Amino acid sequence: MPPKIAEVIEHDVCAACGACEAVCPIGAVSVKKAAEIRDPNNLGLYEKGAGYQVCEGCLTCSRICPVVDGFIGDELSNVRKFFGAKSKDNIGSQDGGVTSGILKALFKKGEIDCAVGITRNENWEPEVVLLTSAEDVERTRGTKYTSDPVVAALREAFEKYDRIAVVGVPCQAHAARLIRENVNEKIVIIIGLLCMESFHHEVMLHTIIPDVLKVNVQDIVKMEFTKGKFWVYTKDGEVHSVPIKDVAKYARNPCHHCCDYTSVFADISVGSVGAPDGWNSVFIRTETGEKYFDKVRDEMEIMEDPKPGLELVGKLIDMKRKNNAEHFLEVCKEFSFETGIRNETI
Repeated sequence: MPPKIAEVIEHDVCAACGACEAVCPIGAVSVKKAAEIRDPNNLGLYEKGAGYQVCEGCLTCSRICPVVDGFIGDELSNVRKFFGAKSKDNIGSQDGGVTSGILKALFKKGEIDCAVGITRNENWEPEVVLLTSAEDVERTRGTKYTSDPVVAALREAFEKYDRIAVVGVPCQAHAARLIRENVNEKIVIIIGLLCMESFHHEVMLHTIIPDVLKVNVQDIVKMEFTKGKFWVYTKDGEVHSVPIKDVAKYARNPCHHCCDYTSVFADISVGSVGAPDGWNSVFIRTETGEKYFDKVRDEMEIMEDPKPGLELVGKLIDMKRKNNAEHFLEVCKEFSFETGIRNETI
């Protein structure tokens, strides 16, 4: 019998986080961004699928799949502390630069020897990278809004490094948490990002940017989703924007089934919503998150009671849940296994 991830793939709710590729002991899974099922009798590797006939039935992939695991009903229930922060070294960064600041400080203090992140080229095409120094972190500054299987890079990281940090959107943070709990304890800190949806980079580069924004992608210096709009800043100093509703329809299909906005399974969540311009909102979710943030606190400016605060975060959580929960629960009815939205804390 195929593993549970086969059904996740077949119903097009695979988040392409890359977790199954990272942990499969025989390398039977290869994750790509385009959902595609290949002939299960073909013993070759599959694009976003599994070689069922070479699968040895260990079910490791089923234990670390965020879709199989499902979602948490109240994603603020495990927030220990919420505050605003700004990295003291945030020159050139987007918002408060807290994620980059945390990673750089942990490298400098010798607390981690690898971080899994994502960078981009001059055409805004994403690339998953293994960072091994504070200097490497500079390559990953800024939000990309396009998806790549970040967690898949852990396969190489586990072979080479012992103290690994993972930075990712909710599905990737969720997968990293499941890997740490079920497969490999080398992940020492998980930093999750707030995310309403992400896009295949082909759609972003060839449809949204040129057709909706009417901008040349090579002229862009910054992108951001804020204040109800998608904003693009260009080299000539111009600012272009469209309502988020005009681009949301182009999001990856799995994003329309996702019920996690704030990366509930991370140790620390970081975003811009809930904090003033130029600051990040920070959610400390676990004892591990608290321990590691305390190690880098001296590299941060802290705002104890940021506004608009958790009230706005809660509204966006509700908005995402309202848009997506029904879609996800409908798909759950088709699965041969039980999953869904759990009313419990983690």
